[in-house]
Amino acid sequence: MDFDRTLDKCGQFGRFQIVILLLYGYTNILGSLHYFSQTLITFTPEHWCAHDDLKDLTMDELRLVYFNISASSCTILDRVVNGTGIAAKDAKCTDWIFDYESDYKSITTELKWVCDQAHLPAVGQSFFFMGSVVGTIVFGFLSDHIGRLPALLMSTMSGALGDFITSFVQTLPWFAVSRFISGLSTDTMYYLMYILVFEYLSPKRRTFGLNIILAVFYCFGLMTSPWAAIWIGNWRQYLWLASLPALGVLAYPLLICESAQWLLTKKKYDRAVDCLKKVAKFNGRKVEDSVFDEFVKHYRDKMNEEEKITKQVDTFMGMFRTPRLRRFTLTLLLKSVIITLSCDVINRNMEGLGTSPFKLFSFTSIVYLPAGMTILLLQNHIGRKGMACGALFVGAIITTVTGFLIALFDPKDNAVLLAIMVGLGRFATTVSFDAEIQYAAEIIPTSVRGRAVSNVHVIGLASSAFSFYVIYLAQFYKPLPSIFIGTLMFLGALLCLTLPETLDKKLPENLAEGENFALNEGCLYFPCLNRKQVTSD
Repeated sequence: MDFDRTLDKCGQFGRFQIVILLLYGYTNILGSLHYFSQTLITFTPEHWCAHDDLKDLTMDELRLVYFNISASSCTILDRVVNGTGIAAKDAKCTDWIFDYESDYKSITTELKWVCDQAHLPAVGQSFFFMGSVVGTIVFGFLSDHIGRLPALLMSTMSGALGDFITSFVQTLPWFAVSRFISGLSTDTMYYLMYILVFEYLSPKRRTFGLNIILAVFYCFGLMTSPWAAIWIGNWRQYLWLASLPALGVLAYPLLICESAQWLLTKKKYDRAVDCLKKVAKFNGRKVEDSVFDEFVKHYRDKMNEEEKITKQVDTFMGMFRTPRLRRFTLTLLLKSVIITLSCDVINRNMEGLGTSPFKLFSFTSIVYLPAGMTILLLQNHIGRKGMACGALFVGAIITTVTGFLIALFDPKDNAVLLAIMVGLGRFATTVSFDAEIQYAAEIIPTSVRGRAVSNVHVIGLASSAFSFYVIYLAQFYKPLPSIFIGTLMFLGALLCLTLPETLDKKLPENLAEGENFALNEGCLYFPCLNRKQVTSD
């Protein structure tokens, strides 16, 4: 009577699973508001140095005045003659005229972090990513030692606290500190909730439940956050909107329970039974005590048998001590870097494409819905490996083509075409990212899943710090960032071939099972092709 059979008796897709999926959706909204707040609060609109002769001019007239002046954003004028600006010599700009997007005020416009201070928002963002690295390590460690649920609560509240503190800052040091605190929860709140849902859903329902919720709720958060920022009109009030809803997670312990599978790995059998009884009660199922007695006996015997073989406790570093798990782990780490960096570059590169960055970001965020549906329709047929490999390969082609289109066409005259291509690029990376999350969680054994998944994510998040440098490659050749990302995604597709398929298989619960998982499976094994071969034979 293992966990899957016991959960089946308690209900694998009843009211409890619906509630935990809805809470997962709520967490997705919080995550989307939180992560992309850093982009919205530091948005820098078009700007020019203020001058008395420029008063009461429209934005189009300002552009004409500065038409023949290089570095127009940071060049102060001496005078304006016949509608043409004459640049001043040895004068420093101290005030600016901003072309606000729907009157939205960002931190860069309020504190005038432009021109020689344009690097200050980037400094704050770097501390945000430093915080994400620290937070992912810390909360990943805590999730495997004190539980998924308390780690989730602490992670979410730390991010909300950081955003709330940020809304009051006036100087760079406090901005950096608050962004570091905010970054502690980046991605951690999401994947910890993901693991909880993952472990209480049956394998057959897992793909549908996880991906449809992600597609709908994360898409909703992304599409509405730019409009919410414009509606509020100020970055400080927007951060209140992004942080205060996080208080809702404090109600999670009243509605759901700790991961029973994690409790089993810690030999907390009574608490695991209590969790399963809560699931059964919530789902309206009556389960005999004998079922739970047999369930506990199964895992006691299993643990005792394993202790006779080895006294070593499963740890993340233990995944590097055996050849196959070491290879799997290194591959997952490298794939996380490729996919996270690709997503971050494509999601951030929204300026200079002939459309308002706010509108472009919002409208192209709708791709999260078809991306989720694509995984639902295909992943259980072509397998986890086929989905991950195919998405990265297609994404590599789309991203590279988009780069050349940006170079060949004038953005202002081809804004719709470029917006479509940006949307297709986000679609491909979204499918890759979503497929990767489930794939990695299934390959990694239960005993180290929390910390291992967190470490896989932290490596990816650390690589996001290089997204600025990748985008900067466009200064040398416009398609270069897209070509670079396309090449990385193609490499990621090849790496997927070295991983085992997890579809319709009993997933490993400890490192010993992980080392022998899919032992005789070839690199080119795909469930869809294997079914055809079996049928023809």
